[in-house]
Amino acid sequence: MEKQLDMTEAKIPSNKLLAPLTSVVFYVLLALNDGPAHGYAVMRAVAGTAAGEPPMGPSTVYGTLQRLFHRGLVSVSRARGSQRKRYALTPAGHRALWAESVRIARLADLVRARHLVSDHPT
Repeated sequence: MEKQLDMTEAKIPSNKLLAPLTSVVFYVLLALNDGPAHGYAVMRAVAGTAAGEPPMGPSTVYGTLQRLFHRGLVSVSRARGSQRKRYALTPAGHRALWAESVRIARLADLVRARHLVSDHPT
């Protein structure tokens, strides 16, 4: 059974959720979209998804998780008797990830419509 740490969701204005996220924040939220995870699992998921762009070490990922917790985008819990923290998206975190995904998809559509990228560089 997991003990919930401070799960109180911060009151974040909706315009703050729609602001472009940094790539580090986006990759961390994306990793947690698959479900709750320990910090090391988040770090591995980010490394696999981001493919080293941008490079993210433990301090970057754990620092980002802490900031996301304080912004109310991530919750933290611990299994009884465990020191390992488990991170999960809050409803605000899901909304922020969705809003950023929509923004990126719209940009990708614009890039494709303008033929700015192709499968093979010339």
